[in-house]
Amino acid sequence: MAPRSDEPRRDPPGSRRGSGRGGNRTGQQPSGEPGRGISDARAYTPRGRSLREAAEQRRTPRTSRSGDPFRPALQVVEGGRAEGGSDTARRAGRRPAPAEGDRPPAQRTRGGGRGAEPVPRRRETPPARQRRDGRTAPRRPSRKPRRPPRLADPARRLRLAGLLTLVVFATIGIRLVALQVGESPYAELTGRQRTVQLAAPRGAIYDRDAVVLAQSVEARAISADPTEITDPQATATALSPLLGIARTTLLERMAPGTTELGTPLRFRYVARGVSVDTARKIEQLKLEGIYSGRDERREVPGGDLAANLLGFTGRDMVGLEGLEARYDEVLRGRPGSWTYEAGNSGLDAPIPGGYSHRDEAEPGSNLYLTIDADLQFQVQKLLSESMPRVAGATASAVVLEVGTGEILAQASHPTYDAANWESSDPADRSDAATSFIVDPGSVHKAITFGAALEEGAVEPDTVLAVPNAIRKGDTTFADTYPANGRRMSLDGMLAHSSNVGTIMVADRLGPAKLHDYQRRFGLGEATGVGLPGEASGALLAPENWSDSSYGSVPIGHSVDATPLQMAAAYAAIANDGVYVRPRLIKKIVGADGTEQHVELDSRRVLGTENAAALRRMLEAVTTVPDATGGRAAVKGYRVAGKTGTGWRLVNGKKVAGDVASFIGMAPAENPRYVIAVFVHTPSGGGGDVSAPIFSDMMAFTLAHYRVPPSSAAPPKFEVFPR
Repeated sequence: MAPRSDEPRRDPPGSRRGSGRGGNRTGQQPSGEPGRGISDARAYTPRGRSLREAAEQRRTPRTSRSGDPFRPALQVVEGGRAEGGSDTARRAGRRPAPAEGDRPPAQRTRGGGRGAEPVPRRRETPPARQRRDGRTAPRRPSRKPRRPPRLADPARRLRLAGLLTLVVFATIGIRLVALQVGESPYAELTGRQRTVQLAAPRGAIYDRDAVVLAQSVEARAISADPTEITDPQATATALSPLLGIARTTLLERMAPGTTELGTPLRFRYVARGVSVDTARKIEQLKLEGIYSGRDERREVPGGDLAANLLGFTGRDMVGLEGLEARYDEVLRGRPGSWTYEAGNSGLDAPIPGGYSHRDEAEPGSNLYLTIDADLQFQVQKLLSESMPRVAGATASAVVLEVGTGEILAQASHPTYDAANWESSDPADRSDAATSFIVDPGSVHKAITFGAALEEGAVEPDTVLAVPNAIRKGDTTFADTYPANGRRMSLDGMLAHSSNVGTIMVADRLGPAKLHDYQRRFGLGEATGVGLPGEASGALLAPENWSDSSYGSVPIGHSVDATPLQMAAAYAAIANDGVYVRPRLIKKIVGADGTEQHVELDSRRVLGTENAAALRRMLEAVTTVPDATGGRAAVKGYRVAGKTGTGWRLVNGKKVAGDVASFIGMAPAENPRYVIAVFVHTPSGGGGDVSAPIFSDMMAFTLAHYRVPPSSAAPPKFEVFPR
């Protein structure tokens, strides 16, 4: 590279390059240099004109296209053709000679005026190149100007990009849902999928006022891995006093075993339903192969309170007896499950971020009974305290609310502790009110008299001459209180429980009608209160009556019934002749709060007037002197009812002893409650055994519900009208 000269650069005279420093501040030009500035610089255009000349040219109107001497050159550059000139010149690429009038002056000056700088003539287009063979090279074809590119619409581009983004994210989201919610094929193929059952909390059982009768509480299950126990004897010795289980039993539960596949058994239950405190003590011992896990235990706060109704559950929380068994599916709910992907190498812990699916358990529904816990306690207490005095073996007491059919109390004797049912006698666990089948005896006479009144066979003031005995077939039926053939009123027949008078009334009614009313009053079919094993009883069809049946059936023999069935029949009399099926379940409340109420099932049996007349007759049983039910009276209240003496049936056979009964209602003028008491004793009648028990129970019931005393005295009755 040649060395750079330190002298300033100078342009030769007449050069087109203008000096950037063309002038000084005084406006004078250096000597020997033309006066040019940056504003006079030539524009690099095909015409070779300065910017000023171009501006003047634009301002000067042209008469024709040929007036511009540089127009042909511009057309050549732009790909067009010059007007005029020979075709040969155009083909040779030379500019044709301008016309005479269009020829430019020989010399033009820049800036005008004196001393203006001459403008050199623009160099003409060189002639076309000649080939070596002398021919003119063909002219390069001109190109048409390209159409300007069409610019893209930015709004359309944004919409397209947004749509593509949404499609991508939607695809990713669907895939994620499929992987997390659906089953993981990877977990199944690798064998790392584990499923754990989630227990559903068992529903509770409450009384009518939401008092807990049975509920589930948190507990612990003690289990053993026989393969890890090195000293079974020492382990059993340590667990026995804490669990209250014999050492031999514990050794059996911890004994080694094999599964169906022949692998060693690694899990055995040692104890279920263990309290949390006891489980903590066992954990502190740190026994090899002994583990503690979450469990559930059924708790019965009342012990034997309504135990014959409630029943109990097994260690696996499945109902075995009573309402626990009958409503097991409702109470236990639906168990859930948890399926997850677990780690290898014996680690059962879920893998973070791995497959996991939970099917939550549905808690069981809660049962609300019609039972009143306070009244139930008192009725049970009175019944159990009376049994030693009357030498009673089996007894039952039922308290019904008139009009609703709700069972307020239903007691049995003997009873048991539902919280410790394993140590009880199975015979003590049955509900006597629904499983105790008896020949009701004289309490059935109210049904016979009610049917006769409704059918018009007798009137309330009917009087019959009643002999001391009557014979039907091969059986003679006599009265304990003989009438000696005197005319006896219907009131007197019920007050002294006349067998002969009742049979005479039934003869007027006929067997077909009597059988029909027995069914209307609910005999011969189960009440359907919801207790498993409820007996339906049995009725003797009229076509199967023998000659003696015409005497036995009207007075309550050759009839199989339960205490609850007979109590419901008397409740129909108290309810103005409308039978309401008894109810033990008030409502079922689901885990989500939804309620299912048991609807009333009722039907009319007697007319209102006939029911009132029958109640008045039954009131004579507790008010007439020397009547059979005098001991059933309640101070301050009018009581209507009937005594009975029958027998107990087991497998259709009569059992030794008598079944003394009393069923009554109070206040008689407007009954609110019906109580039935049945006691199986070696001997004794309802007036002596059951009537006093009824009196105590009814007095407590009326006071418990604050029923005001009767405002009027009972009517006067004539046993032997004149």
